[in-house]
Amino acid sequence: MIRLASVIDTFEADFLAHYRDRLRSEHYRALAAIKHCRTQASPKMQVRCSDCAHQILVPHSCGHRHCPHCQHHESQQWLERQVKRLVPAEYFLLTFTLPAELRPLAGAHPQVVYDLLLRCSWETVRTFSQNDKHLGGTPGAIAVLHTHSRRLDYHPHVHLVMPAATVDGEQRQWRTKRPRKRGKGGYLFNHKALAKVFRAKLLAAIEEAGLQWPGRHPKDWVVDCKSVGSGAPALIYLGRYLYRGVIREDDIVACADGQVTFRYRNAQTGKLERRTLPGAQFLWLVLQHVLPRGFRRARNFGFLHPNCKRLIALLQVLLRFNPARTSDGVKPRAPILCACCGAVMKIVRTRISPSPDGTPSVPLAAPAAC
Repeated sequence: MIRLASVIDTFEADFLAHYRDRLRSEHYRALAAIKHCRTQASPKMQVRCSDCAHQILVPHSCGHRHCPHCQHHESQQWLERQVKRLVPAEYFLLTFTLPAELRPLAGAHPQVVYDLLLRCSWETVRTFSQNDKHLGGTPGAIAVLHTHSRRLDYHPHVHLVMPAATVDGEQRQWRTKRPRKRGKGGYLFNHKALAKVFRAKLLAAIEEAGLQWPGRHPKDWVVDCKSVGSGAPALIYLGRYLYRGVIREDDIVACADGQVTFRYRNAQTGKLERRTLPGAQFLWLVLQHVLPRGFRRARNFGFLHPNCKRLIALLQVLLRFNPARTSDGVKPRAPILCACCGAVMKIVRTRISPSPDGTPSVPLAAPAAC
């Protein structure tokens, strides 16, 4: 496995020389955090074996949400929270894509455009749900912003996972759309109609925000809507890159002769393919997806909002639905095991600053005889 930190260490100077005028402060923070993640320059934590009392110092992870080496547990925690909010209804995955003509605008004003992209996607499905003859109420949705394609090209789009169900606050009713016959995916909304409304809402929001439209933008936009059954598989898919950057380090297959090669799965053929780029260009391909500081890429709307925990719990009781049965994709945090006896090690102290010569800055007891 080739670590992204080693790629940064090799090509950082060339990268800064070519892309310095395109970098924002969050790019520099991400670059520094990933480069020093779990190295001798990182703060350490002291762990002690619960059985034989053996102690060691373990480097902290950088904790940056775009580092492929970190945030695994945070992704699992997010997934567990979403699974607890599942309701008994057929789920749909809706994808709202920003046209290519508007991507330069998003790159120049990411904070504003990304926020509008998330809000307008939600406003679109809420409008359709309120006007639908079977639903006629407020829906719930889990929205996640992705900014990359599988080739890591700049491709902002929003995924919404939503049940075909609504809550009518005035009538105090729970309404769902009946699923189609077994073996066939259900129907939620017409994707062409969704695209037209989404286009109108986003262009109006961009104008209201004071941003200048590009000279040309397409008339026909792309919105995809498909059934995903219980919703749990779609949530696992969305959580894969939520806190772990846009590329797995296992997918970086070569770094030599000034070039980096990574693999990805072609969305059309389903086959693994490889892409080779100069090292500096590869780093920009990765770092261009760093989000603005403080921006929340995952949001819950409608009756799936965190403020609606009591409502969701009441629905699950009344509808006799136990979401715990669908949580097979949630994995516990991997423990640190003792090299001497194999027992679980416990964290004793954290954030220990490294000494200049690299030696431990805290005394460690000699390991017990094993």
